[in-house]
Amino acid sequence: MPRILSVSTCEFPFKSGQNELKRFSKEMFGPEYEDINRLLDSYDNAEITERNLCVPVEFFKEKKSFSERNNLYIKNVLKYSVEVINDALSKSGIGKDKITDIVFVSSTGISTPSIDALLINEMKLNPYINRIPVWGLGCAGGVSGLSKVFVIAKANPDAVILLLAAELCSLTFIKNDLSKSNLIAAGLFSDGISAVITAGRNISSQSCRHEIEIINSQSRLYYDSLNVMGWDIIDSGFKVIFSRDIPSIVNSKIKEDIDAFLHKNNLRLPYIKNFIVHPGGKKVIEAYEKALGINPVRFANTRKVLRENGNMSSATVLYVLNEFIDGGFENGYGLMMSLGPGFSSEMLLLKMKNEQS
Repeated sequence: MPRILSVSTCEFPFKSGQNELKRFSKEMFGPEYEDINRLLDSYDNAEITERNLCVPVEFFKEKKSFSERNNLYIKNVLKYSVEVINDALSKSGIGKDKITDIVFVSSTGISTPSIDALLINEMKLNPYINRIPVWGLGCAGGVSGLSKVFVIAKANPDAVILLLAAELCSLTFIKNDLSKSNLIAAGLFSDGISAVITAGRNISSQSCRHEIEIINSQSRLYYDSLNVMGWDIIDSGFKVIFSRDIPSIVNSKIKEDIDAFLHKNNLRLPYIKNFIVHPGGKKVIEAYEKALGINPVRFANTRKVLRENGNMSSATVLYVLNEFIDGGFENGYGLMMSLGPGFSSEMLLLKMKNEQS
């Protein structure tokens, strides 16, 4: 089976406290809403201490054009992706010349040539690498990206695949958008870049302290839910669509979907030892816990990533995976899950084993 060899994540130099971002939002949105203090309670209740940001908070106080922000997206994604890719390669013990495929996932900026092409040029990677740039999956992109890696590695047991998820959500912020969706998003979303090195069954590595196999994947799009999450593309950039219905969708749909996925793999929920879940927000995590009827301690890594970074869209679940790898996990099956625009869900079944076992 295809195996996850290493994960690397980025911590940006402008990490900012939630209270600082709350003060900024009060200054910006306050004149528009008489009940601004009540609305900003969501910042306190989000269980976020600080946010991973690629620019300082002062950046958002001035109006920036879409082209200015998108150019910064390209510059920063390229710069920090090189760092996380080199770190992931070092952890895996595999040289950059061995990479056969790149899957690049993002929804927060645009570039043609795509970022993966820029990276091949910048890092002087093998020019014959198979490239798959994927755009528009939002928070579902991290798990969906690994699902695409899974398909490639099954087809080619000699493959070494780089998955890169890069989201600079802060650079999509539109200063003159005074909607409640933008206010709520400004209290939740942040920036993240993660690289994952995955290999087919014929590739060996002596550097890994663990064995994580990808067993199967499942994608689902829910009909008639296109307005739950996403972007409206307007003159000034990406205007956020963010519905309060997301936790209710988790409550009503996710247990049935998980049970069906596990049943296809001859498993049941009690067999899952590690829940590697994208933290859409505090209410989404609570909805998962309620729907699945499991101990909240199972979501400790998910809550930790949310608390220390905020919601980094597609990259976030890979930060959660990194927490499991760095901090240790239970031997047995793992379930990766994320939700995103469409409205859609993505799942991966993993088999996980620590080196010492």
